[in-house]
Amino acid sequence: MSNYLPDCSELIRRALAEDIGAGDVTTQLTVDEALKASADFVAKQHGIVAGKQVAKQVLAQLDPAIEFTDQAEEGESVEPGQVLFTATGSAQAILTAERVALNFLQRMSGVATMTSRFVALTAGTQARIVDTRKTTPGLRALEKYAVRVGGGRNHRFGLFDAIMIKDNHIAAAGGIGAAVERAIANASHTLSITVECDTLDQAREAVDAGADILLLDNMTPEQLAEAVELVAGQAMTEASGGVNEETVAEIARTGVDIISVGALTHSAPALDISLDLRIG
Repeated sequence: MSNYLPDCSELIRRALAEDIGAGDVTTQLTVDEALKASADFVAKQHGIVAGKQVAKQVLAQLDPAIEFTDQAEEGESVEPGQVLFTATGSAQAILTAERVALNFLQRMSGVATMTSRFVALTAGTQARIVDTRKTTPGLRALEKYAVRVGGGRNHRFGLFDAIMIKDNHIAAAGGIGAAVERAIANASHTLSITVECDTLDQAREAVDAGADILLLDNMTPEQLAEAVELVAGQAMTEASGGVNEETVAEIARTGVDIISVGALTHSAPALDISLDLRIG
């Protein structure tokens, strides 16, 4: 699993500008500019920590001299009361950065935590848990990174790195066969072709047309198992729709290769994390 984190300095700059505006009037009026402090980032519930580096960058943009001490590793399972890391530097900078730093850290840790639960529920099967493009606008790279930290895999990042022929493309192209034929004829050989299939007949048609991956949409476990048998290794199979923590284990046992879960990024609750300030 790659834990590569893309540059997010501009995203952080915009987030800070949104929050600070013309200035943090409360901190500026009540806290001495020369005051130094330490801040503990503390988990308030069980979960998987993700986004520490982003939170640190938020603080560092306001105080480049700030120092950090780690008490938990990225991707580590943490318990309530556990300190993730400590930041030491300007009290004003820490207080001004607090909310934005926590927003990133809580959001990313929440995604990693939910992902880890889905991965655990499918242990012992061949199914891989992957995310979707149902992400928070502007935060896709960070949320997909958090999925990887939680033990999941990434689906395509955007519209540019894989071909996914869905129902509306099929309608516009005049059928599955026509859509796949045009994709094969015009696409780079490096791009995989996924076809969304609502029925077993569509799955058969997509395999015959040369699809690399079948997205089996909203099928029952019985239909998924039948589709896996029908495909017989000629293409990868992906289950999508109706996937939650109550259904994912049964879906995984059907033999599908991939289970895509939109909830990982569109419904993961933020992990409860606090910042506790200490003076001196």
